[in-house]
Amino acid sequence: MAVDLSKLVSKRKIEFGELQGRVIAIDAYNVLYQFLSIIRQADGTPLMDSQGNVTSHLSGIFYRTIELVQKGIHPVYVFDGLPSVLKQKTIQARMRRREEAREAWMKAKEEGRLEEARMRAQGATRLTKDIVESGKDLVRLMGIPVINAPSEGEAQASYMAMKGLAFAVGSQDYDTMLFGAPDVIRNLTLSGRRKLPRKNVYINIEPEIMSLQDTLASLGISRKQLIWIGILLGTDFNEGIDGVGPKTALKIVKECRDLDQVVSHVKEKYGKEFELDVHEVEELFLNPEVGDVDPKALEARVPDTASIIEFMCDRHDFLRERIEKYSHLLAGKSAETKQRRL
Repeated sequence: MAVDLSKLVSKRKIEFGELQGRVIAIDAYNVLYQFLSIIRQADGTPLMDSQGNVTSHLSGIFYRTIELVQKGIHPVYVFDGLPSVLKQKTIQARMRRREEAREAWMKAKEEGRLEEARMRAQGATRLTKDIVESGKDLVRLMGIPVINAPSEGEAQASYMAMKGLAFAVGSQDYDTMLFGAPDVIRNLTLSGRRKLPRKNVYINIEPEIMSLQDTLASLGISRKQLIWIGILLGTDFNEGIDGVGPKTALKIVKECRDLDQVVSHVKEKYGKEFELDVHEVEELFLNPEVGDVDPKALEARVPDTASIIEFMCDRHDFLRERIEKYSHLLAGKSAETKQRRL
């Protein structure tokens, strides 16, 4: 699971207008999981076409991307490459948890407990090769840049932001800050009204921007120490230490000179050891596998309206009238932007 730094990071609400004309490097896998989890039927079943192909992610990508473009934002979707060796060690555990969630989903669905079924279904969400590739195909047809990372997509997106190729990273995960992203925008693709699970209560989800520099300054620590906090709490690459929360983790890293001292403190204070060499985790965040990006690869292209309609309607059974309407909106905005640049 991704590290939870929500109680430590410096963040503020942000208006979409502040992002006008900005390139945002979006963690594509993070977004795909969001749409696959949220866009479902009442019993938790994802949207599917007549051939049984899941299409929840296509609906999310299509409409939300157009919304971002209409607001003057320039999205760039950054997709994961091969998972790191450390990530591979957590994949099996994730698969087990998803299978357990799937079994609970099926049981709740059979017993007519629809709200619980929908909630369990979200925990069973998984990405397949077909889902990823169809997502890439749609993004490209829309004229939106696609970047294929050599390994972790959030590391690549963070690198792009560090190099000034993107204004910020768009992701729900705090790991991006451990990878060095100067600014991270959460809720970029999730903004709107949402119902709280098991409650008849709705909340407004608004975009917020998190600053790495402000976070480090307010906590009085270095980025390396922030990585240690992540390691203590648990990241995508290691299990955290039970009983250690954000405030305790902050106190520990401030008292320790290096990561070895953190490991020793955990063993002496809590009688526990990390399941792997956490120096590898530290190194992965400090020096991840990333690739250089040609700025020209970040330029949006003219959307292929006819191919979008064929892809969404003929291949995946979306309502033609709506897809045509929004495809032409996208094409019109693209032409307007190109003319303004000229």
